[in-house]
Amino acid sequence: MKKILLVDDEMSVVNFIKRGLADENYEVSVAFDGSTGVKLALEAPFDLIILDIMLPDKNGLEVCKEIRFNNIQTPILFLTALGASENVAIGLDIGADDYLVKPFKFIELNARIKALMRRGYPNETARNGILYPPLPI
Repeated sequence: MKKILLVDDEMSVVNFIKRGLADENYEVSVAFDGSTGVKLALEAPFDLIILDIMLPDKNGLEVCKEIRFNNIQTPILFLTALGASENVAIGLDIGADDYLVKPFKFIELNARIKALMRRGYPNETARNGILYPPLPI
């Protein structure tokens, strides 16, 4: 079962995404603030991180930077209400792999998740200090 870390502080969004991803057979861990998101990303391997930008404590841009600084190459999908082209460019430039603007349709989120998962990890990428072979396509 693929593991996804969802970092978002909006309970209605979290519940909607968790329900949809459970139906798609994903295991979802949730962090409601940036610091907890970083902590979880550093402690356990995930196949994907879904990250809001506007978070309490530490914003999603800071979370993304910290995750990448720690050499975690897990795909990151920003899911946020900040939809200006400048926001998208900043998010992608600091290390995110994709960017989806709220409000969104679950069918598009799910398609983007599948696309990111198909890419897999580069050969022998270190995730949280453990070497993993590439994910099968």
